[in-house]
Amino acid sequence: MKKIRDLGEFALIEQIARHTKTGNSVLRGIGDDAAVLRYRKDKHLLCTTDMLIEGVHFKLGKAKPYRIGWKALCCSISDIAAMGGVPKWAVVSVGLKPQLSVKFIDELYSGIKKAAKAFSVDVVGGDTNKSSKFVIDVTVLGEVKKQNLTLRSSAKVGDLIFVTGKLGGALFSEKHLNFIPKLKQAQWLVNNFKINSMIDISDGLASDLGHIIRRSQVGAVIFEELIPISKSAKGIEGALADGEDFELLFTLSLKQAKRLLKRKTSRKVYLIGQIIKERVGILLVDKKNLAKRIHSFGFRHF
Repeated sequence: MKKIRDLGEFALIEQIARHTKTGNSVLRGIGDDAAVLRYRKDKHLLCTTDMLIEGVHFKLGKAKPYRIGWKALCCSISDIAAMGGVPKWAVVSVGLKPQLSVKFIDELYSGIKKAAKAFSVDVVGGDTNKSSKFVIDVTVLGEVKKQNLTLRSSAKVGDLIFVTGKLGGALFSEKHLNFIPKLKQAQWLVNNFKINSMIDISDGLASDLGHIIRRSQVGAVIFEELIPISKSAKGIEGALADGEDFELLFTLSLKQAKRLLKRKTSRKVYLIGQIIKERVGILLVDKKNLAKRIHSFGFRHF
């Protein structure tokens, strides 16, 4: 009998998706950073959820509860940002080990409260349960103007590929615990340019660019010398695969890209490649100008 570990995380998601059926109120279901639901005449409703588990996303002895709370909410805020939207409401559910201190819970929710205030999110409910491991699950609802909605599946041939910051090494620098979602930058982008596709980098550049090209049925070429690599990353491999960067990865037409590159702004963006017609996956051109196909490797749960 085939095991989940043999199937792999993304094949598992596709397997689950085959068991779901949606009605007319659902514009986009499983397969993007957030679900897109019919809402108002000028806006869609966005819904996303993220689960963080002790020993997988953090270690209790090393990660402060305040930082865990901050990260838990900010992960979902980052998903809303990647859809071109603005977060509004959140529900927070926790699985708690009975031996945890009350002080731990106070500090955890202090981090949640801080993130909620910083990004104007109202925490409106949740659930608590006993658990052998500490688990926190956050669902965020947001709004997006219809003209600002950005999907993984809308990259166009000829689009240029950009990222909003340096990549790799987040787990070594603790960036994964104290990152700031690129909400303001995402709003600036969608309100000033026609962004064709966008995703936040949580599993790694290679993996998340892989999501865009598979959904858009295209290929991509990226250039090693253009990829911004964090000082804490272990070279290009770390920038491609480490994950937990929570930077934005987006594509837009050549015309829109020229406008973006001419704008004088403190919002730094990095041009790293181009979308191509050939469905060859991701081609990495190294510093010797040699191209090789890379797999969409990065963090996998299975």
